Amino acid sequence: MTEQVMAAIDGSQFSEGVCDYAAWASLALGAPLTFLHVNDNHLPPEERNLSGNLLAGGRERLLKELAQLDEQRAKVAQEQGRLMIKASIERAVEDGVRDPSGRQRNGTLVETLEELADEIRLLVVGKRGETAHQDSGHLGSNLERVVRTLHRPILMVPATYKRPEKVMLAFDGSKTTRKGVEMLAKSPLFEGIPVHVVIVGAETGDNRSQLEWALKALRDEGHEAEGAIRAGEVEATLHAYQEEHGIDLLVMGAYGHSHIRHLLVGSTTSEMLRKSHIPVLLLR
Repeated sequence: MTEQVMAAIDGSQFSEGVCDYAAWASLALGAPLTFLHVNDNHLPPEERNLSGNLLAGGRERLLKELAQLDEQRAKVAQEQGRLMIKASIERAVEDGVRDPSGRQRNGTLVETLEELADEIRLLVVGKRGETAHQDSGHLGSNLERVVRTLHRPILMVPATYKRPEKVMLAFDGSKTTRKGVEMLAKSPLFEGIPVHVVIVGAETGDNRSQLEWALKALRDEGHEAEGAIRAGEVEATLHAYQEEHGIDLLVMGAYGHSHIRHLLVGSTTSEMLRKSHIPVLLLR
C-alpha cells in the first residue's frame, strides 16, 4: 500500500492553504497526493426535536418532511464536496503535482482518518474547519481530536501558503524528538532548508550534549543547522525565538519527557497551536 500525502479539505478559509502546502509536501517527498472531503451528515439531536408539541398527524408529516430535507442536504453536501475536490486537484496540478486524486467519505473526520491511517505518510489539515468559530485565535475541535488519535505526522497549516525557508525544531532530548531530528535530517521535505534546534530549559551539561548531538546529526546530512538553549516558559520562549529568527515552520514531537511533553498532551497543546501563525508539524 502506497503511503501518501493526504489533505483534508472543507469549505473553510484554510482550504487553499491546505491545498498549497499539501502540493509542496507531495512534490518534496515524491509521494502521491490525495484530497479527502468528509461529509458529516449527523445533525445534533436537538435540531431534530422540533415536533414534541404537535398532534400525531402533524408530527408524522413534519418528520417525513425533515427526512426528505436531510436527504436533500446530503445530496447538496456531496456535490459541494465533489466540487471542492475537483478545484483542489486542479490547483495542485497547476502547482506541478502529477495525478493528484480525491476521496469523498461519509462519517466523521476522525473516524475516517483512523480507517485510512495506514495509507497516510503525512496528513495536512487547516487550523480549523468550516464549522469552527471564525475568530483567528480559535482552534477547530476536529484538529484537537485528530492530533490526539492519529499516530501519523500531522502538518497544521494557516490559510495562506508561504514556502518554508527556515525550520525550527522544538527539542527536549526525548525519544520522539530524537526521532524527529533523524527524520528531519533525512527527509527530502526539508532538503536545503536551514534548521534551528531549540531547547527550552536551563544551560546544563546534559542539555548542551543533547543539542550538540542534534546539530551533528543534521549537519552530517548536509543541513545548515544552528541551535540554542533558552530558559523560560515553553510557549512564550518558542514564539519569541520564532519571531526573532523569521522561522516559518515549526516541528514538534507529540510526546516528550520535559515541559514540551506537557505542552503537547495537556491544554497547552491547543494554546500553542492556537497562537501559531505558521505551519506546525507534529510528530508521533
